[in-house]
Amino acid sequence: MDVEEMVKASKMGDSKAFFQLISYNKEKLYKIIYSYLKNEQDTLEGIQEVTCRAYTKLSSLKKEEHFNTWLIRIAINYCIDENKKKKKIIFIDGGEEGLQNITTEDIESIDKECINRIVIEAAIEKIKPKYKTPIILKYFHDMTTADISKILKIPEGTVKVRVRRGLEQLKSLLSEGGEEIVI
Repeated sequence: MDVEEMVKASKMGDSKAFFQLISYNKEKLYKIIYSYLKNEQDTLEGIQEVTCRAYTKLSSLKKEEHFNTWLIRIAINYCIDENKKKKKIIFIDGGEEGLQNITTEDIESIDKECINRIVIEAAIEKIKPKYKTPIILKYFHDMTTADISKILKIPEGTVKVRVRRGLEQLKSLLSEGGEEIVI
């Protein structure tokens, strides 16, 4: 059974078909939600909530072939809502109490690539949300411009512009912070 047939069956009340659809997308959902919420427990809770929202709103899906992008859009909207509620703050600058006692030996033992990823993720948290989502989908989930366009329901040209502007903001944030990133 292909995706369209499973969606049609799910709309008719076949819970096994809906379970198959969610199972097919669970890894993608996990990665996307985790990239926003940065916490496994919150991510698992998010998957449950997104699944519930998708099940209750399944009748509103107009085109069955768009189920996957529709589901990802629900996940992204959920994550944005959760982050607004939590107003997450990320401290990286070493001036906080918990970071003052780090020794030079500790710093040298931390993998350079890991440090770079932490710095980049912290910078991504600071860019405008309309640029953040396309950057996360493109560079952390290897999605194409066309896929991002479908998920966000915006033209491909707009996706390209948002990725470029997001990268410009990242570059500015990383250079003003004096961070040296080795990629």
